[in-house]
Amino acid sequence: MGIYVNPGNSGFAQICRGEYIDKTNLIERINQRINGPGNLICISRPRRFGKSYAARMLTAYYDCSCDSHKLFDDKKIAVEEDYERHLNQYNVIYLEITSFISRARQEGVPLGEIPVMVKKAVWKDLEEAGFEHREGDTLCDYLIHCVEQSGGKKFIFIIDEWDAVIREAKDDPPAQRRFLDLLREWFKNGSFTPKTVAAAYMTGILPIKKDGSQSAISDFKEFSMIKPRKYGEFVGFTEDEVRALCEDKNIDFDTMKRWYDGYSFSGIGSVYNPNSVIQAIENEDFDSYWTETSAAEGLLEYISKDYNGLTKMIAELIGGVDVKVNTTGFANDLTTFKGKDDVLTLMIHLGYLAYDSVKKTVRIPNEEIKQEFQRSIHEVRHEATLKRLDDSERLFADTIQRDEAAVAAQIEKVHSEETVALHYNKEDSLRSVIKLAYYTYRDHYLQFEELPSGEGFVDVVYLPLPDSDWPALVIELKWNQSVEGAIDQILKKKYPSVLENFERPILLVGITYNKDAAAGEKKHTCKIVEYRT
Repeated sequence: MGIYVNPGNSGFAQICRGEYIDKTNLIERINQRINGPGNLICISRPRRFGKSYAARMLTAYYDCSCDSHKLFDDKKIAVEEDYERHLNQYNVIYLEITSFISRARQEGVPLGEIPVMVKKAVWKDLEEAGFEHREGDTLCDYLIHCVEQSGGKKFIFIIDEWDAVIREAKDDPPAQRRFLDLLREWFKNGSFTPKTVAAAYMTGILPIKKDGSQSAISDFKEFSMIKPRKYGEFVGFTEDEVRALCEDKNIDFDTMKRWYDGYSFSGIGSVYNPNSVIQAIENEDFDSYWTETSAAEGLLEYISKDYNGLTKMIAELIGGVDVKVNTTGFANDLTTFKGKDDVLTLMIHLGYLAYDSVKKTVRIPNEEIKQEFQRSIHEVRHEATLKRLDDSERLFADTIQRDEAAVAAQIEKVHSEETVALHYNKEDSLRSVIKLAYYTYRDHYLQFEELPSGEGFVDVVYLPLPDSDWPALVIELKWNQSVEGAIDQILKKKYPSVLENFERPILLVGITYNKDAAAGEKKHTCKIVEYRT
């Protein structure tokens, strides 16, 4: 067994000794493509979503240098008809590209030399495995001879973090091109690929970088956070898997869902961040484990970019508003941005945002990522962002101090500036106005919208965090009512009953305006009363 050529099954064996969720049905999806159309696969997903686990699992299954029955006989894949047909039947080349980057830095080698390092490492392993080569052979020639020498056993390439060079050499296009050329040499070579490659499985954070408007390696079938298609269930833990874990470990499922759910794919439903779920179980603590990865380091950089409309979109996202996005045209790298849509698209791939493929919208997926946005937004130095922060924090202070005129004026300002005329009076737009105006709530509150209570649904409720001494807020924005009538409606429909037994003060905030007034005359009024259960 080598390091890169037929490395064996020890990596997956170690994974199975831990809290392993059976994802071996992924193998069946790959088996269906071996030696056929679509046998080149690239699956991209964020950091800490189990990419390396999948790569080691596939290596253990296909590697002909070991016997992996004990690892797979009790897994889901074992019931499939072609389980035995492909088990340990191929030569495997397994490459963790991040390890080559680390070595290059230790040795002071430019990132552009990584393709040479990779070729040398594979060549050395082939020699140590006993494969013979001919004088003057290139690596491709050598691999063809290896297939012949092993009785026709082709290679399955498994490349983990394929895009690491694209990300790490983001300001070095020649280094990126040299690495893409290596992939082209293996997977877009008409005289080499069909003879030698049974299948290729690449995983990374980004989809394959585009040359112009097309993928640089166009023969790969790509499955991303935007379009995972039939691979959606392998992006992370499904809801059924998380629910079973919570039942087994006696963990509160609803809290787990609020913290780590939020990604959702057609036909699959909710998908959770695997690393965060496991950490929460092991530590018996719900927290933002995202901060423990380098994924969190880039958020401030992306939300600080100076593109027209981006600041407003980030404010809407933090306020809990879904935002429209156009994901086409993204160059699949960390530097080529044409505008705010490209920034948001990158954030989908990095896991900061969840994408709704039907509505073509994004949102912040869960409490874990909300906390990262909240931390980062206070460090942004855009004048417009700082103004929004200041306005929102002052609005909370004015609300708690029951300064009704100031609250009405700020809600009116946000309503007129942030809502297009066509949607000015729509219910969902009114909720968005409240959420956008109070968008720094996470410093002190949990936010709930359309909360069932009494005889209806409360627009927005802000429930103070356990360590906050601020009052709860029940907020309604209405039109064509007196402000007293708005408060009466809150009371008659028993909206505060949702906070029954809440021991701290509750403020009922009613805001109204005349929806039939001319533009610029829709003056808002506010009334704030204290309510005790």
